[in-house]
Amino acid sequence: MLRPPDHQVAGHQAAEGQLGPLVDGAGFFYKPLQGDDRGAHEAAFYSSFSSDPRVPPHVRAFFPGFHGTQLLPASDGSGPHPHLVLDDLAACLRRPSLIDIKIGARTWYPSAPDDYFHKCLKKDRDTTSLALGFRISGAWIHQGGDAGFWRPDRDAVRRFTAKDVRRTLRQFVSSNPASDPGPPDCAFASAVYGRSDGVLAQLLELKAWFEDQTLFHFYSASVLVMYEREEVEGRRAGGGVRVKLVDFAHVMEGNGVIDHNFLGGLCSLIKFISEILTDPDECSAESNKAQLS
Repeated sequence: MLRPPDHQVAGHQAAEGQLGPLVDGAGFFYKPLQGDDRGAHEAAFYSSFSSDPRVPPHVRAFFPGFHGTQLLPASDGSGPHPHLVLDDLAACLRRPSLIDIKIGARTWYPSAPDDYFHKCLKKDRDTTSLALGFRISGAWIHQGGDAGFWRPDRDAVRRFTAKDVRRTLRQFVSSNPASDPGPPDCAFASAVYGRSDGVLAQLLELKAWFEDQTLFHFYSASVLVMYEREEVEGRRAGGGVRVKLVDFAHVMEGNGVIDHNFLGGLCSLIKFISEILTDPDECSAESNKAQLS
């Protein structure tokens, strides 16, 4: 039975009268193709990327597995609609915390129509994209036990400043994410952001590839970070920590040129996360006692 994803943090959500992604509970994520050239462009990217021998296997692992396209009933009730068939990245996580981060100071691609260019430019200026090289698109943070999830208001996310971004990245790894106006305790920073298989290590692995790759330029693509709080609290290996890249409707040929736009945003995100690990002063005193190694 197809249904909307339980933990979607950004993008169009499947609902009555609205087209959005679906999952089947068996490990697959169905993303509806957009009606203009973007849908066909993203499908073509997945098809070529998934079999491109120039992409190292360890890099391909950061991207959702691609299983072709399929005609399925649209979530908006409009009838059959083509969907990308992808791996459901959160399929094996019971209560995941997720954060969606759009990378790049500019989200418009070089050949974009004027109306799309101006729309993206305004959003890049109004958010932290232009200033920081990335912006948070949404977050969904498990509060532990039966306390449910906390997520920042979507309108508030659109108004985030650099200070808000820094705080949200700390809340994402805190046992008290909804502690406003108190400080987040960063209790899980070491377990999620640190460690040899944590978020920072995975981002650095991606950075190493982007420092050399000239195959693609990724405009308006996002880094999706997720982990399972219960596994982190139980000190289970890995903690379900995953870093993935998503949203490829505007990937362009690199033509032998490094993707400085994406690389710059990735480096900026790495800096913000590194500061959380190396400068715990902004976290509450309790975090120093609770932080996992």
